[in-house]
Amino acid sequence: MPPDPKNAVPQCTRRDALAMLGAFGTIAIAPRAKAEPPPQGTLVERNDAAVTRLLEQQIHDIASPFCGAVSDQHGLHGVGSASGLITTFAASFVHPQSAFHHQQELLARIGLAADFLVRSQSPRGNIDLLVTNFDSPPDTGFVVHGVATAAAIARRHGREDLVKLLQPFLQKAGAGLAVGGIHTPNHRWVVCQALAQIHELWPDAKYLRRIDEWLAEGIDIDADGQFTERSTVVYNPINDRALCVMAHKLGRAELLEPVRRNLRTLPFLLHADGELVTEISRRQDQFQRGMVAGYWLPLALLARQDQDAQLAALALAAEPGATLASVLEYPELQQPTVAPSVLPDDFVQEMPVIGIVRIRRQRRSATVLLGGSSRLLTLRSGAAVLEGLRMAAAFFGKGQFVPDVVERMEGGWRLRQSLVAPYYQPLAEKVEPADWFAARARRQQSEVCRLEMVAEIAETERGLRVRLSADGTKGVPVAVEFGFRAGGEVVGCRALAEEPGCFVLEAGSGVYRVGGDEIRFGPGSAPHRYVQVRGAEARMGGTSVHVTGFTPFEQTLEIEA
Repeated sequence: MPPDPKNAVPQCTRRDALAMLGAFGTIAIAPRAKAEPPPQGTLVERNDAAVTRLLEQQIHDIASPFCGAVSDQHGLHGVGSASGLITTFAASFVHPQSAFHHQQELLARIGLAADFLVRSQSPRGNIDLLVTNFDSPPDTGFVVHGVATAAAIARRHGREDLVKLLQPFLQKAGAGLAVGGIHTPNHRWVVCQALAQIHELWPDAKYLRRIDEWLAEGIDIDADGQFTERSTVVYNPINDRALCVMAHKLGRAELLEPVRRNLRTLPFLLHADGELVTEISRRQDQFQRGMVAGYWLPLALLARQDQDAQLAALALAAEPGATLASVLEYPELQQPTVAPSVLPDDFVQEMPVIGIVRIRRQRRSATVLLGGSSRLLTLRSGAAVLEGLRMAAAFFGKGQFVPDVVERMEGGWRLRQSLVAPYYQPLAEKVEPADWFAARARRQQSEVCRLEMVAEIAETERGLRVRLSADGTKGVPVAVEFGFRAGGEVVGCRALAEEPGCFVLEAGSGVYRVGGDEIRFGPGSAPHRYVQVRGAEARMGGTSVHVTGFTPFEQTLEIEA
């Protein structure tokens, strides 16, 4: 609501912001002394520390075309940095216990960032993501989220002067988002989130119509509680946040149900140290490291709303992702929540739609990938991490084992792949050069070579047992790769001088050790050292240990942690 006229603050336009900045010159903005510890403690202090850092980084030379922005490490001045700056500055500006509370200099800096955003908009109202997307509605949606949050908390605290600084960018962006397109599944909800936020500030039926058009497609969540992109670190939390924001801004509680379904899978997708399982991702976070911090807002909101002890435990783990701006925008986050429960750490959880089995035995954590990936499994014990186990054969340049048949067997899982490689006979016709490869389908085949690769995986008392086999064409070189995370030491293996970071396990067991944590694996066999076979994927990085052989190949490996 607008402030009471008796307590109204002066209205500040972007021109006023520039004038104020000119009056203050290039003098750094100093935080005021704090009278008492802030009620949010470290949350306010953390935001103030970010303000101090961003004040030093923001370009405030009004002659610069990038005035108001922050440069990244490549010298690019993306609008995303200006959006984040505005959100951070606004939170400290309105919070009564912030060292920067109601500092007019800070308002001036917000004005510079807002002006940069407007200058960066296309005629349609969109912005560019300089590293890849241009005139981009979805990237505009990402930027709007932070700016609209700043406007919402400013209005909640009676600072219409701040709202007016942000209004030109937001309303022009809203016009573009109401008609603009998207690239990927999550973009729909990012755009809808942004439209819901702008609609809360300046209601307009066209925003709601566009939201309903996207929602008519249905929320893309499967029976295993995963969104289409299965991106546990990046896009799942983005989807959850967007749907929560829409539910709150639009009063549509039904949008929280897919969020609940996704969040309730998290305990089964956590390793003992809190890292997320990323093997299932279809996006850039696949096989990358990440924690649950990005889920903090939906976890914290739903833990309170549902009084859900497990979500409360996850929200506690996600607290590094908490922001002062979110607490100011959603005051319910300041209310106590239910006591957190203990998260499950001893289970076997099959997720058949996404094709994995998760196994947790306290500190030991394993993922079995049921087809579609060259990595058959991952396993970790504390800091000792096996990032993947793979097998490849030097079979016509296409022998990377990527199972396409999965069978349940007693006590475990069987994965298969069958390969065929023929030679071709002459055709009784002229073959044009451009048609040569297509013409192979018409040729008679001869000297047909076949290879079947199989992995049988079962849990044991101390880890996993993996029986690997490759049979068919005789004498094909086979290489099995244990890909360990960088930073540990390998014991019992021979280093390959020609392949830095590579080892072979010639016999017996090897050990990968990080501090007091270790993974034991074997037995080994290495009749050859051809470990990077033609047509196979490149090494996983880190430390690779190989077991090798020739077809017919059969090796039963024990992996213990």
